[in-house]
Amino acid sequence: MALSRSARLGVLVTAAASFLAIAASSAPGPGADGIGDPYFPQLGNGGFDARHYALDVAYDPDTDRLDGRTTITARATRSLSSFDLDLQKLQVTGIEVNGRRAPFTREGDEIRITPRGVLPKGRDFTVTVTYGGVPEPLGGPIVFGSNYGWMKTSDGVFVACEPNAASTWFPSSDHPADKATYDIRITAPKGLTAVSNGRLMSTYDKDGRTVTHWRESRPMATYLATATIGRFDVKTGKTPSGIPIYVAIDPVLANSNNVDVYAVTAEATDYWSKIFGPYPFEETGAIVDDMPEAGFSLEVQSKPAYSAVRSESTIVHELAHQWFGDSVSVERWKDIWLNEGFATYAQWLWAEHRGTASAHDSFLAGYDARPADSSFWQVTVADPQRDTMFASAVYQRGAMTLQALRERIGDTAFFKLLPAWAELHRYGNANTADFMRLAEKISGQQLDDLFQKWLFTTGKPAL
Repeated sequence: MALSRSARLGVLVTAAASFLAIAASSAPGPGADGIGDPYFPQLGNGGFDARHYALDVAYDPDTDRLDGRTTITARATRSLSSFDLDLQKLQVTGIEVNGRRAPFTREGDEIRITPRGVLPKGRDFTVTVTYGGVPEPLGGPIVFGSNYGWMKTSDGVFVACEPNAASTWFPSSDHPADKATYDIRITAPKGLTAVSNGRLMSTYDKDGRTVTHWRESRPMATYLATATIGRFDVKTGKTPSGIPIYVAIDPVLANSNNVDVYAVTAEATDYWSKIFGPYPFEETGAIVDDMPEAGFSLEVQSKPAYSAVRSESTIVHELAHQWFGDSVSVERWKDIWLNEGFATYAQWLWAEHRGTASAHDSFLAGYDARPADSSFWQVTVADPQRDTMFASAVYQRGAMTLQALRERIGDTAFFKLLPAWAELHRYGNANTADFMRLAEKISGQQLDDLFQKWLFTTGKPAL
């Protein structure tokens, strides 16, 4: 069938418009200075996908000075004329892109880098940043009113960076939506132990200092990286199921706690592997440092970091994060209940496993303990806002949501859902809507009313 003249003109116009749209989308331009997370608008960066970090840091506890050289391998997601990295406070002395020196400017915590040639869409490139200074911890209301990030201790440093402090010690795309693998080399005074993520590749002494190389071969969010340094007693081995384990404990704390960190870590790692699916990383473990000022522990990937050992319940919480938070990471920070609600619920499951309380009883205890006029019930769990993203409701009401879901859909569907969620989004990112869809798919039930009541509505829900 032949086309009329007007039809032919229409085809030409459509083709021309398509060509112009493609040309515009592939034209070189700057990457965005953030990924657009409402809680942290300038965290992360647009225009590229970080693939691998090679961190080389040297730390002097006497002066608290850090000198670093970070090489990021990234893939351009558009043709880039320039791009940003996040780095807080530390001074940059030089930048190279693909081995060539590149000019840069700085505005606050953003470094704008202009390579000497356009970085084509779909191509890998490297950027190397040399920098140094005294890292400063962050503070404020976000993390329980505590300082967090790079925190000096009596014999070194305790590094725990959630949500936005990774860029206080290395240049990065500092948002969990941009995960990458890592090689982390730490130089510290001889006699100190440097502990980081993944597996220990090598340790050697040079000029009175010790160089330690760790490798995390599974994708990791920036805030989960650590370079904790101090005097530690180290115990290594395997869990009963054969997972390698590395536990470092500050000798000051060795006899001050009534919990066997090594034994509980081994047991809980294996138990969660049965409940949540295969352990997602190459090694499990713990970093236990004498840092009471921190007031929190963190689910550092492969080795949770404890500012002191508080309880068995804390250990099982942080280990549950290896699945929920570390392997499956939030797409945006408003989805933080997917980390904290799940890890808190794991504490209830552990009590159930131990035979001390059912998850139903833990649910009721928390529900009954808070009157209807409590401020606890005024936090919207699915979007708790930046300064209250770690409010107790995110943890406890998040866990209550999961128990309410379990009682609605039944144990068979619920305990199919948890490992399915961990497997579906393994090493990736997800959001609340993703979880709701999967829960409905596995249960075969319409669950809008349940999630609306527990996650999206303030006030104390009726049982």
